[in-house]
Amino acid sequence: MVHAQFSSEAREAVAAAAVAAKTSKDLTWQQIADAAELSPAFVTAAVLGQHALPEASAQAVGALLGLDDEAVRLLQTIPTRGSIPGDIPTDPTIYRFYEMLQVYGTTLKALVHEQFGDGIISAINFKLDVRKVADPEGGERAVITLDGKYLPTKPF
Repeated sequence: MVHAQFSSEAREAVAAAAVAAKTSKDLTWQQIADAAELSPAFVTAAVLGQHALPEASAQAVGALLGLDDEAVRLLQTIPTRGSIPGDIPTDPTIYRFYEMLQVYGTTLKALVHEQFGDGIISAINFKLDVRKVADPEGGERAVITLDGKYLPTKPF
């Protein structure tokens, strides 16, 4: 049976325990995703409380991290999503994404609507990829791909 959370507290506790286990076992998100047989972005989001894992994936993640049966069950529940409080984020990495949307949000909206029409890009039917690539000018660059299904607005 599918169950949903009405509060983020239980999933936050599981996330804290999972991250502590990840750290103590010196695991990467990729290793955890490999155990779950799902993408690193989806598994990371799920372990951090933003998605429900399928039963087999939750069992595998729980076994790898040494989580108890209750935590494994909670990993399978539909969470109360949203990991950033209502205020402006203070973590520098999260703030930079906020800043990018502050600067380019209206540009993205204008370009999406010009190319697709009135609608949204799904965050449910969605893929996320993060890669590190060499910068031709020296150093490294982050390539972040947000790949969401376009859902047109339908008059009713």
